[in-house]
Amino acid sequence: MNEIAIPGFRRVPRTGVIYVMHRSRQHGYHPQDSEWANLGQGMPETGPLPGAPPRVEEIRIDPSHQEYSPITGDIELRQKVADLYNTLYRQGKASQYTWRNVSIAPGGRAALTRLAAALGNINMGHFLPDYTAYEELLSVFKAFIPIPILLDPDEAYQAPLSHLKKEILGRGLKALLVSNPCNPTGQLVEGERLRLWVQMARDYGCSLILDEFYSHYIYTDYGNGFPPKMVSAAHYVEDVNSDPVILVDGLTKNWRYPGWRLSWTLAPEEVINAVASAGSFLDGGPNHPFQIPALDLLEPEYVYQETQAVQAHFRNKRDYMIERLRAMGIVVEVEPMGTFYVWANLARLPEPLNDGLAFFRAGLSEKVITVPGIFFDVNPDQRRSHGRYGNYARISFGPEMEVLERGLDALERVIEKRR
Repeated sequence: MNEIAIPGFRRVPRTGVIYVMHRSRQHGYHPQDSEWANLGQGMPETGPLPGAPPRVEEIRIDPSHQEYSPITGDIELRQKVADLYNTLYRQGKASQYTWRNVSIAPGGRAALTRLAAALGNINMGHFLPDYTAYEELLSVFKAFIPIPILLDPDEAYQAPLSHLKKEILGRGLKALLVSNPCNPTGQLVEGERLRLWVQMARDYGCSLILDEFYSHYIYTDYGNGFPPKMVSAAHYVEDVNSDPVILVDGLTKNWRYPGWRLSWTLAPEEVINAVASAGSFLDGGPNHPFQIPALDLLEPEYVYQETQAVQAHFRNKRDYMIERLRAMGIVVEVEPMGTFYVWANLARLPEPLNDGLAFFRAGLSEKVITVPGIFFDVNPDQRRSHGRYGNYARISFGPEMEVLERGLDALERVIEKRR
């Protein structure tokens, strides 16, 4: 039964991270409790990092910004986003983004929800596994039909171009929703492969909706000079107003300001007009006071400095976590090329720890939090009866190093108790 006792309402499932945090609080978790280690968190540490620019610690609010923001955000911020992408990815290209190609939204989920609301009666492809919040997003809006595309560990959780083309042609896909780098596997489409994806979208008339929230957490070709490597399909767009490429990013991950709830969508003007209409009834517009201080965060030199610090710091945490997990008998099939997550295969652990839910519940007894892999088996409306990721967990190296160490020590204790 999907109904609840109050007439007219249905049970709305929690996303993976929200579910585990709810259960963790029932077991006594509090963010300020130094005995706990949250390795389930979907946000990066937000404090100072070696070599990073100073963090924003106070904001002065223009009295006029107590009023509603325009639905798509202030033009000044929209142009700043466009300028940043032109600098990072489009130097020397004839077609340039302008403020008309940018919409500001109150966070990444809101931006994706606007896009979902603007889609027509189409088939839209999505990958398995992928971001847990996509499941309900793909369920609520009934205009389009979500079509799953399975990623296989034997292919390093990558989709061959030939396979994607067959999916587009065979299933009549008109849009493809992808996180790149991928949450939870950390795999990345970049370089020539990404160029061919953009060309495929152009040639086959299939809109490519790319969630690029982790696009600065890149660990391939690390340390090869300045500026640091960042990945975006914006680099391969030929015409910003005709190529069917839609990009979503924001301050949450790459700038480490999740609480600001500011994101943006870059797309052809027609798409921006559509998501503006959707935003007018879905969310009413983004946070207004924070849009002015966000301008300084989008200066290219600031972005280069922050990204370089993030990559050095998080790569060290990534390597430390992978080494510890493998020593515990946890299989890391593919090392993350981006994000701050390890997609951990628990199959070789003793029962019942080889199950992601049981692993999560056992961790609570040692005050450590992980996210079961089943939450990334995106299954809108529960159309499929069989899942593939019961033996997996997503383990985050987003927190501070001392939390990471404490959490991995706790997981070690959990496993040793069963051996």
